[in-house]
Amino acid sequence: MNDILTKLMAFGVVPVVVIDNADDAKPLAEALMRGGLKCAEVTFRTSAAADAIRIMTENFPEMLVGAGTVLSVKQVDEAVAAGAKFIVSPGFDDEVVDYCIEKNIPVLPGVVTPSEVIRGLNKGLEIVKFFPAEQAGGLAMIKAMAAPFTTLKFMPTGGINEKNMRDYLSFNKIAACGGSWMVKGDLIKNKEFDKIEQLTAEAVKVVKEIRG
Repeated sequence: MNDILTKLMAFGVVPVVVIDNADDAKPLAEALMRGGLKCAEVTFRTSAAADAIRIMTENFPEMLVGAGTVLSVKQVDEAVAAGAKFIVSPGFDDEVVDYCIEKNIPVLPGVVTPSEVIRGLNKGLEIVKFFPAEQAGGLAMIKAMAAPFTTLKFMPTGGINEKNMRDYLSFNKIAACGGSWMVKGDLIKNKEFDKIEQLTAEAVKVVKEIRG
């Protein structure tokens, strides 16, 4: 498996960040790392995304930063130029997936059906995003889909939180959980970085309890 994806699996939790002000990127990254997570998925939902990725990767080269909500090849280029090490999409866009594979960029497209899973397998993917996780059937749906696809792992995102992450991580087909509960927009806007550190540390503790 790709080294980047192996690292993501080792983290077990990937903070999904929506950042409006790039000035918050550095203290946010510091809070995540103090909490024990040297990774983040910065979503391309705001104009500050590329700058935030650049700030995080330049100040903390040991941090594994990826780009989320990537909807086009153009955004892939912007994210990678800013320092993103992996790409996450909410859905399965063949153009984006093929481009990332061609450029040797780890990509996790979103799936919610067996047909989309098969498309991923046919492209040689080892991990796919399951989104929106809770709304699409949650862990029960993932277990049902995983049964015939024995080589594939999932990164559920959407509705994952401190209350249900333990159940997800206990299933061996879960690569990692993507979630925003420890990096909620209000916490970032209000600069509650100590709270972010605390919530991150609690999530890391759960991962260690389950995976050792």
